Amino acid sequence: MHLKHALKDALLVGVLALLLFLPMTGIALAENYSFNARLHVPFLLAGMVMLGRFIFSYALHTYHSRQWVKRLIHREDRPRFILRPQRHWILLILFIFGLVLPFTLSNYGLNTAILALIYVLLGLGLNIVVGLAGLLDLGFVAFYAVGAYTFALGGQYFGLGFWGAIPVAAAIAALCGVLLGFPVLRLHGDYLAIVTLGFGEIIRLILTNWIEVTGGPNGVQVPTLQVFGFEFTRIAKAGGVPIHEYLGVAYSTAYRYWFLYLVLFLVVCAMIFVLNRLRSLPIGRAWEALREDEIACRSLGINPVTVKLSAFSMGAMVGGVAGVFFAAQQGFINPTSFTFFESALILAIVVLGGMGSTLGVVLAAIVLTLLPEVLREFSQYRIVLFGGLMVLMMVWRPRGFISLQRRQFEGAA
Repeated sequence: MHLKHALKDALLVGVLALLLFLPMTGIALAENYSFNARLHVPFLLAGMVMLGRFIFSYALHTYHSRQWVKRLIHREDRPRFILRPQRHWILLILFIFGLVLPFTLSNYGLNTAILALIYVLLGLGLNIVVGLAGLLDLGFVAFYAVGAYTFALGGQYFGLGFWGAIPVAAAIAALCGVLLGFPVLRLHGDYLAIVTLGFGEIIRLILTNWIEVTGGPNGVQVPTLQVFGFEFTRIAKAGGVPIHEYLGVAYSTAYRYWFLYLVLFLVVCAMIFVLNRLRSLPIGRAWEALREDEIACRSLGINPVTVKLSAFSMGAMVGGVAGVFFAAQQGFINPTSFTFFESALILAIVVLGGMGSTLGVVLAAIVLTLLPEVLREFSQYRIVLFGGLMVLMMVWRPRGFISLQRRQFEGAA
Protein backbone atom coordinates (compact mmCIF):
# COMPACT_ATOMS: atom_id res chain seq x y z
CA MET A 1 0.00 0.00 0.00
CA HIS A 2 2.85 2.37 0.79
CA LEU A 3 4.48 1.63 -2.59
CA LYS A 4 1.21 2.18 -4.46
CA HIS A 5 0.55 5.45 -2.65
CA ALA A 6 4.11 6.67 -3.30
CA LEU A 7 3.87 5.83 -7.03
CA LYS A 8 0.54 7.63 -7.37
CA ASP A 9 1.83 10.67 -5.50
CA ALA A 10 5.05 10.79 -7.56
CA LEU A 11 3.13 10.48 -10.84
CA LEU A 12 0.82 13.37 -9.93
CA VAL A 13 3.71 15.59 -8.89
CA GLY A 14 5.62 14.66 -12.05
CA VAL A 15 2.70 15.69 -14.29
CA LEU A 16 2.35 19.01 -12.48
CA ALA A 17 6.10 19.61 -12.77
CA LEU A 18 5.99 18.83 -16.49
CA LEU A 19 3.16 21.31 -17.03
CA LEU A 20 5.19 23.91 -15.14
CA PHE A 21 8.55 23.32 -16.82
CA LEU A 22 7.20 22.84 -20.36
CA PRO A 23 6.56 26.55 -21.15
CA MET A 24 9.55 27.69 -19.09
CA THR A 25 12.33 25.45 -20.43
CA GLY A 26 10.81 23.54 -23.37
CA ILE A 27 10.69 26.48 -25.79
CA ALA A 28 13.70 28.63 -26.77
CA LEU A 29 13.74 31.76 -28.91
CA ALA A 30 16.00 31.46 -31.98
CA GLU A 31 17.94 34.24 -33.70
CA ASN A 32 15.34 34.73 -36.45
CA TYR A 33 12.54 35.14 -33.88
CA SER A 34 11.39 31.56 -34.34
CA PHE A 35 10.94 28.99 -31.61
CA ASN A 36 13.01 25.89 -31.03
CA ALA A 37 11.53 23.00 -29.08
CA ARG A 38 13.71 21.51 -26.35
CA LEU A 39 11.33 18.93 -24.96
CA HIS A 40 14.08 16.83 -23.38
CA VAL A 41 14.77 19.56 -20.80
CA PRO A 42 11.29 19.74 -19.18
CA PHE A 43 10.93 15.93 -19.28
CA LEU A 44 14.32 15.55 -17.59
CA LEU A 45 13.43 18.06 -14.88
CA ALA A 46 9.99 16.52 -14.35
CA GLY A 47 11.59 13.08 -14.09
CA MET A 48 13.98 14.34 -11.43
CA VAL A 49 11.11 15.87 -9.49
CA MET A 50 9.05 12.67 -9.79
CA LEU A 51 11.95 10.50 -8.63
CA GLY A 52 12.62 12.75 -5.65
CA ARG A 53 8.95 12.80 -4.72
CA PHE A 54 8.75 9.00 -4.92
CA ILE A 55 11.77 8.55 -2.65
CA PHE A 56 10.42 11.12 -0.20
CA SER A 57 6.88 9.67 -0.13
CA TYR A 58 7.99 6.06 0.22
CA ALA A 59 10.63 6.81 2.85
CA LEU A 60 8.18 8.86 4.88
CA HIS A 61 6.11 5.73 5.62
CA THR A 62 8.97 3.69 7.04
CA TYR A 63 9.39 3.22 10.76
CA HIS A 64 12.73 5.00 11.04
CA SER A 65 11.55 8.01 9.05
CA ARG A 66 8.46 8.39 11.26
CA GLN A 67 10.66 8.30 14.34
CA TRP A 68 12.95 10.91 12.78
CA VAL A 69 10.00 13.21 12.03
CA LYS A 70 8.79 12.86 15.62
CA ARG A 71 12.21 13.78 16.95
CA LEU A 72 12.40 16.74 14.57
CA ILE A 73 9.01 18.07 15.67
CA HIS A 74 9.87 17.53 19.32
CA ARG A 75 13.17 19.35 18.88
CA GLU A 76 11.41 22.24 17.12
CA ASP A 77 9.09 22.76 20.09
CA ARG A 78 11.74 22.32 22.75
CA PRO A 79 13.57 25.46 23.97
CA ARG A 80 17.07 25.56 22.53
CA PHE A 81 20.00 27.55 23.73
CA ILE A 82 22.38 28.16 20.86
CA LEU A 83 24.83 30.39 22.69
CA ARG A 84 26.14 28.81 25.86
CA PRO A 85 27.81 30.68 28.72
CA GLN A 86 30.87 30.92 26.44
CA ARG A 87 28.84 33.10 24.07
CA HIS A 88 30.97 36.16 24.79
CA TRP A 89 34.05 34.39 23.48
CA ILE A 90 32.16 33.10 20.45
CA LEU A 91 30.87 36.59 19.64
CA LEU A 92 34.36 38.05 20.09
CA ILE A 93 35.87 35.49 17.69
CA LEU A 94 33.15 36.17 15.12
CA PHE A 95 33.68 39.93 15.49
CA ILE A 96 37.44 39.62 14.93
CA PHE A 97 36.83 37.29 11.98
CA GLY A 98 34.47 39.86 10.44
CA LEU A 99 37.06 42.61 10.83
CA VAL A 100 39.86 40.54 9.26
CA LEU A 101 37.76 39.03 6.45
CA PRO A 102 37.91 41.93 3.90
CA PHE A 103 41.72 41.87 3.81
CA THR A 104 41.65 38.26 2.57
CA LEU A 105 39.14 38.76 -0.26
CA SER A 106 39.42 39.93 -3.84
CA ASN A 107 37.46 42.93 -5.11
CA TYR A 108 34.71 40.59 -6.32
CA GLY A 109 34.56 38.91 -2.94
CA LEU A 110 34.49 42.30 -1.21
CA ASN A 111 31.59 43.43 -3.39
CA THR A 112 29.68 40.28 -2.54
CA ALA A 113 30.44 40.63 1.18
CA ILE A 114 29.27 44.26 1.20
CA LEU A 115 26.07 43.28 -0.62
CA ALA A 116 25.49 40.50 1.93
CA LEU A 117 25.85 42.98 4.81
CA ILE A 118 23.44 45.38 3.10
CA TYR A 119 20.83 42.62 2.90
CA VAL A 120 21.53 41.73 6.53
CA LEU A 121 20.71 45.34 7.42
CA LEU A 122 17.56 45.26 5.28
CA GLY A 123 16.48 41.97 6.83
CA LEU A 124 16.95 43.37 10.32
CA GLY A 125 14.81 46.38 9.43
CA LEU A 126 11.98 44.34 7.94
CA ASN A 127 12.23 41.89 10.84
CA ILE A 128 11.03 44.67 13.14
CA VAL A 129 7.91 45.25 11.05
CA VAL A 130 7.08 41.67 10.03
CA GLY A 131 8.83 39.45 12.55
CA LEU A 132 8.28 41.38 15.77
CA ALA A 133 5.23 43.55 15.12
CA GLY A 134 3.49 41.12 12.75
CA LEU A 135 2.73 43.75 10.08
CA LEU A 136 3.07 42.31 6.57
CA ASP A 137 5.03 44.86 4.52
CA LEU A 138 5.55 44.23 0.80
CA GLY A 139 6.87 47.70 0.01
CA PHE A 140 9.96 47.81 2.20
CA VAL A 141 12.12 48.53 -0.83
CA ALA A 142 10.65 52.06 -0.83
CA PHE A 143 12.63 53.00 2.29
CA TYR A 144 15.70 51.40 0.75
CA ALA A 145 15.25 53.69 -2.27
CA VAL A 146 14.63 56.74 -0.07
CA GLY A 147 17.95 56.21 1.69
CA ALA A 148 19.89 55.72 -1.54
CA TYR A 149 18.38 58.76 -3.27
CA THR A 150 18.83 60.90 -0.15
CA PHE A 151 22.57 60.38 -0.39
CA ALA A 152 22.70 60.83 -4.17
CA LEU A 153 20.42 63.87 -4.44
CA GLY A 154 21.63 65.38 -1.18
CA GLY A 155 25.18 65.33 -2.45
CA GLN A 156 24.17 66.69 -5.85
CA TYR A 157 22.00 69.59 -4.66
CA PHE A 158 23.13 70.29 -1.07
CA GLY A 159 26.67 68.98 -0.88
CA LEU A 160 25.70 66.26 1.59
CA GLY A 161 28.58 63.95 2.43
CA PHE A 162 28.65 60.29 3.35
CA TRP A 163 28.66 60.77 7.14
CA GLY A 164 25.94 63.39 6.97
CA ALA A 165 23.80 61.27 4.64
CA ILE A 166 23.49 58.40 7.15
CA PRO A 167 21.50 60.31 9.85
CA VAL A 168 19.60 62.39 7.27
CA ALA A 169 18.56 59.30 5.29
CA ALA A 170 17.56 57.53 8.51
CA ALA A 171 15.39 60.50 9.55
CA ILE A 172 13.71 60.90 6.13
CA ALA A 173 13.06 57.15 5.83
CA ALA A 174 11.60 57.09 9.36
CA LEU A 175 9.32 59.99 8.40
CA CYS A 176 8.20 58.05 5.32
CA GLY A 177 7.53 55.06 7.57
CA VAL A 178 5.28 57.19 9.78
CA LEU A 179 3.48 58.54 6.69
CA LEU A 180 2.90 54.97 5.52
CA GLY A 181 1.77 53.91 8.99
CA PHE A 182 -1.07 56.39 9.35
CA PRO A 183 -3.23 55.13 6.41
CA VAL A 184 -2.81 51.47 7.40
CA LEU A 185 -3.59 51.71 11.12
CA ARG A 186 -6.85 49.79 10.72
CA LEU A 187 -5.67 47.32 8.09
CA HIS A 188 -4.53 43.75 8.68
CA GLY A 189 -3.21 40.81 6.71
CA ASP A 190 -3.72 40.86 2.96
CA TYR A 191 -5.16 44.38 2.92
CA LEU A 192 -2.08 45.72 4.68
CA ALA A 193 0.17 43.87 2.25
CA ILE A 194 -1.63 45.39 -0.77
CA VAL A 195 -1.36 48.93 0.59
CA THR A 196 2.33 48.61 1.40
CA LEU A 197 2.94 47.07 -2.02
CA GLY A 198 1.24 50.09 -3.57
CA PHE A 199 3.38 52.44 -1.49
CA GLY A 200 6.56 50.79 -2.78
CA GLU A 201 5.37 51.13 -6.38
CA ILE A 202 4.41 54.77 -5.83
CA ILE A 203 7.92 55.60 -4.66
CA ARG A 204 9.43 53.79 -7.64
CA LEU A 205 7.15 55.58 -10.11
CA ILE A 206 7.96 58.96 -8.56
CA LEU A 207 11.67 58.26 -8.95
CA THR A 208 11.10 57.17 -12.55
CA ASN A 209 8.87 60.05 -13.68
CA TRP A 210 10.29 63.03 -11.75
CA ILE A 211 13.03 63.43 -14.32
CA GLU A 212 13.92 67.04 -13.42
CA VAL A 213 15.05 66.02 -9.93
CA THR A 214 15.83 62.30 -9.88
CA GLY A 215 17.01 61.89 -13.47
CA GLY A 216 14.23 59.40 -14.16
CA PRO A 217 15.22 56.10 -15.77
CA ASN A 218 18.67 57.52 -16.50
CA GLY A 219 19.43 57.53 -12.80
CA VAL A 220 21.70 59.83 -10.84
CA GLN A 221 25.40 59.83 -10.08
CA VAL A 222 26.35 59.30 -6.44
CA PRO A 223 28.89 61.81 -5.04
CA THR A 224 32.48 60.69 -4.74
CA LEU A 225 33.04 58.93 -1.45
CA GLN A 226 34.99 61.38 0.70
CA VAL A 227 35.79 60.84 4.38
CA PHE A 228 37.46 63.58 6.45
CA GLY A 229 38.82 65.14 3.26
CA PHE A 230 40.27 61.88 1.91
CA GLU A 231 39.10 60.31 -1.35
CA PHE A 232 39.45 56.74 -2.53
CA THR A 233 40.04 57.60 -6.20
CA ARG A 234 43.30 57.69 -8.13
CA ILE A 235 43.08 61.46 -8.52
CA ALA A 236 41.07 63.96 -6.46
CA LYS A 237 37.61 64.65 -7.89
CA ALA A 238 35.85 66.54 -5.10
CA GLY A 239 38.60 68.79 -3.80
CA GLY A 240 39.96 66.24 -1.34
CA VAL A 241 43.23 64.37 -1.08
CA PRO A 242 43.57 60.81 -2.42
CA ILE A 243 44.20 58.58 0.56
CA HIS A 244 46.97 56.59 -1.15
CA GLU A 245 48.94 59.81 -1.74
CA TYR A 246 48.54 60.84 1.88
CA LEU A 247 49.70 57.43 3.13
CA GLY A 248 52.44 57.19 0.50
CA VAL A 249 51.29 53.81 -0.85
CA ALA A 250 50.31 52.55 -4.28
CA TYR A 251 46.74 53.12 -5.44
CA SER A 252 44.28 50.25 -5.15
CA THR A 253 40.53 50.05 -5.64
CA ALA A 254 40.39 47.77 -2.62
CA TYR A 255 40.82 50.74 -0.25
CA ARG A 256 37.31 51.98 -0.98
CA TYR A 257 35.80 48.54 -0.51
CA TRP A 258 37.71 48.02 2.73
CA PHE A 259 36.36 51.26 4.13
CA LEU A 260 32.76 50.53 3.12
CA TYR A 261 32.91 46.98 4.45
CA LEU A 262 34.38 47.94 7.83
CA VAL A 263 31.94 50.81 8.42
CA LEU A 264 28.99 48.69 7.29
CA PHE A 265 30.13 45.76 9.45
CA LEU A 266 30.30 47.99 12.53
CA VAL A 267 26.86 49.45 11.74
CA VAL A 268 25.38 45.96 11.39
CA CYS A 269 26.92 44.86 14.69
CA ALA A 270 25.57 47.97 16.42
CA MET A 271 22.13 47.40 14.91
CA ILE A 272 22.07 43.77 16.08
CA PHE A 273 23.00 44.90 19.60
CA VAL A 274 20.33 47.62 19.62
CA LEU A 275 17.58 45.35 18.28
CA ASN A 276 18.35 42.63 20.82
CA ARG A 277 18.10 45.24 23.57
CA LEU A 278 14.87 46.63 22.16
CA ARG A 279 13.22 43.21 22.39
CA SER A 280 13.68 43.28 26.16
CA LEU A 281 12.39 46.83 26.53
CA PRO A 282 8.68 47.74 26.77
CA ILE A 283 8.57 48.80 23.12
CA GLY A 284 9.81 45.37 22.02
CA ARG A 285 7.29 43.60 24.25
CA ALA A 286 4.58 45.86 22.81
CA TRP A 287 5.56 44.84 19.26
CA GLU A 288 5.28 41.16 20.16
CA ALA A 289 1.96 41.73 21.95
CA LEU A 290 0.61 43.45 18.83
CA ARG A 291 1.78 40.55 16.70
CA GLU A 292 0.08 37.95 18.85
CA ASP A 293 -3.32 39.64 19.41
CA GLU A 294 -4.24 43.27 18.85
CA ILE A 295 -7.39 43.00 20.96
CA ALA A 296 -5.45 41.61 23.89
CA CYS A 297 -2.87 44.34 23.27
CA ARG A 298 -5.58 46.98 23.68
CA SER A 299 -6.91 45.29 26.83
CA LEU A 300 -3.45 45.61 28.41
CA GLY A 301 -3.54 49.37 27.92
CA ILE A 302 -1.11 49.41 24.99
CA ASN A 303 -1.95 51.90 22.25
CA PRO A 304 -1.73 50.03 18.91
CA VAL A 305 -1.38 53.32 17.02
CA THR A 306 1.92 54.28 18.62
CA VAL A 307 3.15 50.68 18.49
CA LYS A 308 2.49 50.36 14.75
CA LEU A 309 3.99 53.75 13.97
CA SER A 310 7.09 52.99 16.02
CA ALA A 311 7.55 49.66 14.19
CA PHE A 312 7.14 51.23 10.75
CA SER A 313 9.45 54.15 11.55
CA MET A 314 12.15 52.00 13.18
CA GLY A 315 12.17 49.48 10.35
CA ALA A 316 12.16 52.24 7.72
CA MET A 317 15.08 53.94 9.45
CA VAL A 318 17.21 50.79 9.16
CA GLY A 319 16.20 50.43 5.50
CA GLY A 320 17.21 54.04 4.81
CA VAL A 321 20.67 53.48 6.30
CA ALA A 322 21.09 50.39 4.10
CA GLY A 323 20.18 52.51 1.07
CA VAL A 324 23.03 54.93 1.81
CA PHE A 325 25.58 52.11 1.80
CA PHE A 326 24.09 50.67 -1.39
CA ALA A 327 24.44 54.03 -3.15
CA ALA A 328 28.00 54.44 -1.86
CA GLN A 329 28.91 50.98 -3.12
CA GLN A 330 27.36 51.32 -6.56
CA GLY A 331 28.36 54.91 -7.35
CA PHE A 332 25.28 55.19 -9.57
CA ILE A 333 21.63 54.38 -8.89
CA ASN A 334 18.40 54.28 -10.88
CA PRO A 335 14.84 53.08 -10.15
CA THR A 336 15.44 49.61 -11.62
CA SER A 337 17.39 48.70 -8.48
CA PHE A 338 14.29 49.13 -6.30
CA THR A 339 11.64 46.85 -7.77
CA PHE A 340 9.14 44.57 -6.06
CA PHE A 341 11.57 41.68 -6.45
CA GLU A 342 13.82 43.34 -3.85
CA SER A 343 10.94 43.54 -1.36
CA ALA A 344 10.12 39.88 -2.00
CA LEU A 345 13.76 38.91 -1.47
CA ILE A 346 13.98 40.83 1.80
CA LEU A 347 10.72 39.24 2.98
CA ALA A 348 12.11 35.80 2.03
CA ILE A 349 15.16 36.55 4.20
CA VAL A 350 12.94 37.26 7.20
CA VAL A 351 10.69 34.22 6.65
CA LEU A 352 13.48 31.74 5.92
CA GLY A 353 15.63 33.03 8.75
CA GLY A 354 12.83 32.82 11.28
CA MET A 355 10.37 35.62 11.90
CA GLY A 356 11.56 37.60 14.90
CA SER A 357 14.93 35.83 15.11
CA THR A 358 17.91 38.16 14.69
CA LEU A 359 20.49 35.40 14.24
CA GLY A 360 18.23 33.60 11.75
CA VAL A 361 17.80 36.75 9.65
CA VAL A 362 21.58 37.27 9.55
CA LEU A 363 22.19 33.68 8.41
CA ALA A 364 19.39 33.80 5.82
CA ALA A 365 20.64 37.10 4.36
CA ILE A 366 24.14 35.70 3.96
CA VAL A 367 22.88 32.44 2.40
CA LEU A 368 20.42 34.09 -0.01
CA THR A 369 23.08 36.58 -1.11
CA LEU A 370 25.87 34.06 -1.62
CA LEU A 371 23.74 31.25 -3.07
CA PRO A 372 23.05 32.98 -6.43
CA GLU A 373 26.78 33.62 -6.78
CA VAL A 374 27.57 29.97 -6.09
CA LEU A 375 24.96 28.89 -8.64
CA ARG A 376 26.24 31.31 -11.28
CA GLU A 377 27.77 28.39 -13.19
CA PHE A 378 24.23 27.02 -13.65
CA SER A 379 22.78 30.34 -14.82
CA GLN A 380 20.18 28.65 -17.01
CA TYR A 381 18.68 26.75 -14.08
CA ARG A 382 19.75 29.05 -11.26
CA ILE A 383 16.27 30.39 -10.48
CA VAL A 384 14.79 26.87 -10.57
CA LEU A 385 17.44 25.55 -8.21
CA PHE A 386 17.10 28.61 -6.01
CA GLY A 387 13.32 28.16 -5.75
CA GLY A 388 13.65 24.43 -5.15
CA LEU A 389 16.07 24.96 -2.28
CA MET A 390 13.67 27.49 -0.74
CA VAL A 391 10.80 25.00 -0.99
CA LEU A 392 12.90 22.26 0.63
CA MET A 393 13.89 24.70 3.35
CA MET A 394 10.29 25.55 4.16
CA VAL A 395 9.38 21.84 4.22
CA TRP A 396 12.29 20.96 6.47
CA ARG A 397 12.21 24.02 8.73
CA PRO A 398 8.80 25.71 8.31
CA ARG A 399 9.61 28.23 11.04
CA GLY A 400 12.90 29.26 9.50
CA PHE A 401 16.56 28.55 10.15
CA ILE A 402 16.27 29.57 13.78
CA SER A 403 12.76 29.90 15.13
CA LEU A 404 11.97 32.60 17.66
CA GLN A 405 12.37 31.34 21.22
CA ARG A 406 10.30 32.91 23.96
CA ARG A 407 11.73 33.35 27.41
CA GLN A 408 10.39 30.94 30.01
CA PHE A 409 10.16 31.62 33.72
CA GLU A 410 10.02 28.85 36.26
CA GLY A 411 8.44 29.51 39.63
CA ALA A 412 10.13 28.64 42.86
CA ALA A 413 9.30 25.22 44.26
